Amino acid sequence: MFRKYRKKSPWILHYNAGSCNGCDIEILAALAPKYDLERFGVINTGNPKQSDIFLVTGPVTFRSRERLVELYTQMPEPKVVIALGSCTCTGGVFRDMYNVEDGIDRYIPVDVYVPGCAASPELLIDGVVKALEILEEKTKAIEKPFRLFKEASSENGIINRRHSALKVGEKDEED
Repeated sequence: MFRKYRKKSPWILHYNAGSCNGCDIEILAALAPKYDLERFGVINTGNPKQSDIFLVTGPVTFRSRERLVELYTQMPEPKVVIALGSCTCTGGVFRDMYNVEDGIDRYIPVDVYVPGCAASPELLIDGVVKALEILEEKTKAIEKPFRLFKEASSENGIINRRHSALKVGEKDEED
């Protein structure tokens, strides 16, 4: 029911994992009237329980790692993660520093990588559009019905449901 509305108005949760704020400034530029990211219905929210897209900037630091994973787990399914900037993707210029843990994909699964230092608003908009496509695919996959039971077998007019439950990972012969 909410599938068509989710694509038209995705809510983004932005988290700065320890960046130099270059990518954060580009996010603000993308929200400004010149680029107008809000024309896609995007709303920047601060609540992970209402967010569809998780936008992360900066390298994962030792202190931000736990909070990053906690925010990711609080978001409802389906969710899409965007890694914005080279620091988020690989650790960037901060890689191999004592407090940096490398890229974000070591801790949470990433769907869209947007490279650059700092990534331009055009690249961010392209990444959000790609994330919307992935969000729609994930929504369809969640809403796909599946069977819990096989067809009941009948012998001599007696319906036998004793072996009708599907085991985990087992497919019905009809599928």
